[in-house]
Amino acid sequence: MPRSYSISSDAIAAETKRVDGDLSKFDVSRVIALDDLKLKERGPTDVHVRILAVSAEHNVDHAALADTMNIAEVRGGKIYPGNSAVGEVIGVGDGVKKFKVGDIVLTHCNGEPDEYGYPLRIWAYDQPESVGWYGEEAVVGEWQLIHAPLDCGLNLWEIAALPLRAPTAYHLWRRALGIYRVKVGRRQHARLNVLGFGGGVSECFLMIAAQEGHRAIFCSGSPERRAHLESLGIEGVDQKQFNRFATRDDVKAFSKHMKGLLGGVGAHIVCDMLRGPVFPAGLQVASRMGVNVSAGWQLDTAVNYNSANLSVRQITLDHVHFETVEGSAAATELYGQVFKPTVHKEIYAFGDLPRAMEEMHQSVQTGIPIVRVASDMPAAVQGLIP
Repeated sequence: MPRSYSISSDAIAAETKRVDGDLSKFDVSRVIALDDLKLKERGPTDVHVRILAVSAEHNVDHAALADTMNIAEVRGGKIYPGNSAVGEVIGVGDGVKKFKVGDIVLTHCNGEPDEYGYPLRIWAYDQPESVGWYGEEAVVGEWQLIHAPLDCGLNLWEIAALPLRAPTAYHLWRRALGIYRVKVGRRQHARLNVLGFGGGVSECFLMIAAQEGHRAIFCSGSPERRAHLESLGIEGVDQKQFNRFATRDDVKAFSKHMKGLLGGVGAHIVCDMLRGPVFPAGLQVASRMGVNVSAGWQLDTAVNYNSANLSVRQITLDHVHFETVEGSAAATELYGQVFKPTVHKEIYAFGDLPRAMEEMHQSVQTGIPIVRVASDMPAAVQGLIP
């Protein structure tokens, strides 16, 4: 049986007890454990995949912390997480049309599309019976895979950083720009100020904005990530300069700085988490008619704001879950041309995946964390390994 990482409600309970309920002392690496996993029988439209590399994702952090909901408990006591991977096809069902043995593929996390193609549930999180890709092998439906763009100019680790983040950013940008253009047409205002906070999704979001000719600003506490984006023509602002917006005075100082940087106008589009300390900072610097768009549950599930103030300023808040299956494939077309992710300097071994997740939880990584799962790589990707 292949090995795969799991998160159990028992492990969550034990760690919660150890830290006496204080999540600031919670060690995620104590909750993610390596198991043997019996794969489901391959059906006629299923594909058997050997996992080559995965990226660490924040929804796995939430699953381990049970801070938004105890999804392991809801799913019967245990889940097998992992929403983003690069793999090699090692078997196909008789009805599979798009893939053959030897193909290199990407996964996406759309678990149960609604009538419009958008996910009601996320694979390897709240989709019942779903088994994720933090393991050595997996059996998934053909519809969950996308051909990897091996000739896009990115290396294997950079490709592995994008299967979840790129579609999310692609969807966020489509919605944010569309909402803004409902209010302000291109004939009225062509080049927009676009601000993103923090992580890999915001990086990709700003890469699209910059590629389309807009002014893009990345607010991050990581000098490595800022330097990478600055090399792509995206301006950097040090979040630590404003004490990560811990107080109202910090937010005011940030607003004064940004308004000066942006000619008093502010940011027409902001990509943040719609919660936590960056939320008031993003609202404060939003321009009139601005759009604040977010994906994910990081830090909290609740958000508070002055609706009268936002109404007067014509500010729109938009919550995004994930892209459609078709949109995920479309986002892949931008690998290497638009999306050029920042990758953490250490490529983690498979056995170090729990440590990778804990270090992501502690926000000490220099870029998107990548875990090499397979020790022996197929010839198709060997030339893409730095």
